[in-house]
Amino acid sequence: MAKIKIKPLADRVLIEPMAAETKTASGIYIPDTAKEKPQKGKVVAVGPGTKDEKMTVSEGDTVLYGKYSGTELKFDGTDYLMMRESDILAII
Repeated sequence: MAKIKIKPLADRVLIEPMAAETKTASGIYIPDTAKEKPQKGKVVAVGPGTKDEKMTVSEGDTVLYGKYSGTELKFDGTDYLMMRESDILAII
């Protein structure tokens, strides 16, 4: 993974979403129009936190987040999500 040039501020986290599922567990292929937005991704950059909130997640963590969380960004041809750490539901 190349070093990213985006540095989140305060309690924000930059996440690279994992690819949406293309096939169901039973082997049925899902068309692009029916794919769910991924709700799992890898943390690629973490802000320093705030004086009241220390950061819990670290670069490299795989996390779960809400379906409509974050702001979508495209940087160097890669899609990312920028969100507050409080929008992250769990580290897996």
